[in-house]
Amino acid sequence: MKKTIITVVGKDCVGIIAKVCTYLANNKVNILDISQTIVQGYFNMMMIVDANDAPKNFEDLATELEQIGEEIGVIIKAQHEDIFNKMHRL
Repeated sequence: MKKTIITVVGKDCVGIIAKVCTYLANNKVNILDISQTIVQGYFNMMMIVDANDAPKNFEDLATELEQIGEEIGVIIKAQHEDIFNKMHRL
């Protein structure tokens, strides 16, 4: 299974988790792990997901997630797990 890392960062507002999770569920993307915090009004969420059953390719999912982020005023990025790990290795 190839995993995808999704990050969401921005000013907190109602419905961020609902919007992202609804999109993922509608596209058959399974959430494997999720962590979210709010610090002084700023929202931060990291998700590890399995998109193997998604009807769309990775690029389309990533682009559509970015568009959702623009609609709700946050930044949403999706990266393949191996790329994420290489970028964040010490």
